[in-house]
Amino acid sequence: MLQSVPSSDELSDLVATTDRMRTAIEHVVTGRPELVRTTLAVLLAEGHLLLEDVPGVGKTTLAKALARTIDCSVGRVQFTPDLMPSDLTGVNIFRTQTNEFEFRPGPVFAHVVIGDEINRASPKTQSALLECMQEGQATVDGRTYRLPRPFFVVATQNPVEMEGTYPLPEAQRDRFMARLTVGYPSVESELDMLDLQESSDPLAGLQAVTDAAHVARLIDVTRRLYASPAVKRYVVDLVGATRNEPGLRLGASPRAAIQLLRAAKGIAAIDGRDHVLPDDVQQLAASVLAHRLLPSTESRLSGRSTESIVASLVESVPLPAAGPAPTAATTATAGVAGTRRAI
Repeated sequence: MLQSVPSSDELSDLVATTDRMRTAIEHVVTGRPELVRTTLAVLLAEGHLLLEDVPGVGKTTLAKALARTIDCSVGRVQFTPDLMPSDLTGVNIFRTQTNEFEFRPGPVFAHVVIGDEINRASPKTQSALLECMQEGQATVDGRTYRLPRPFFVVATQNPVEMEGTYPLPEAQRDRFMARLTVGYPSVESELDMLDLQESSDPLAGLQAVTDAAHVARLIDVTRRLYASPAVKRYVVDLVGATRNEPGLRLGASPRAAIQLLRAAKGIAAIDGRDHVLPDDVQQLAASVLAHRLLPSTESRLSGRSTESIVASLVESVPLPAAGPAPTAATTATAGVAGTRRAI
């Protein structure tokens, strides 16, 4: 049985909560409203986020600010070459008093896990996150433990300083719903930042505006948003186009199509809509797809990035035809095609 789309009260609660979160985060991460908006969309879509940029632009600050806005458990991991998988998932400790092993959970047993410089850990340690991120569980010494819900991994990496790093393998990158770059702030935003942090740390005064249980309910509301067959076909066509693009030697996986649709629902929910538009898909296409793709040798030599390839595919893949007017049964088929194309 299909679930009903969210009620107006549920959507109003979601919009009000995410607005409070955005206001709180933007008090710390100034001048980047779209970055914050997309981050919250990934959270609502129950995905994971990879922040990639040069040092000092606020990657870890964004992750910390998001965690502070939710009254929940937070795990912080500083990835280093000598970090072991058990340092993430936890270990069994033998207690002589009881002659039994006691499981001591690692930092992944938290609602929000902040992984700093994830590409500094060895592939062996990186792979410990695969099961956690995909299945919401961790297996230690043959026993499986469920992770809390929501479970949101925000990882950062530095694409410039490559000495002593291990590039994320394709399977690991595919577990991240989106990859975002923070970028340098505008002159005005940087001046505001200097004023704001001249005498105090704005993170210290950040208060939680919601809790983990409430976020889990908002995730369930987001999943119930309506996506028409035409929009779903558009997602599949867009993802399928990456597999036939001569500028790529590896296209996007079926997991990418699933996560692109979920992320689009997250954006639609933040905008207060109970249905997904192709616009939502287009806005997130580069963030969700680009890091999963491998460019061909010709593309690399010509300096053509996977982001530019995705942008050209968004322009070339036809939009779905407009659907019928909304009815009480569907509540949302109006506008499933949309008329505006994201730039």
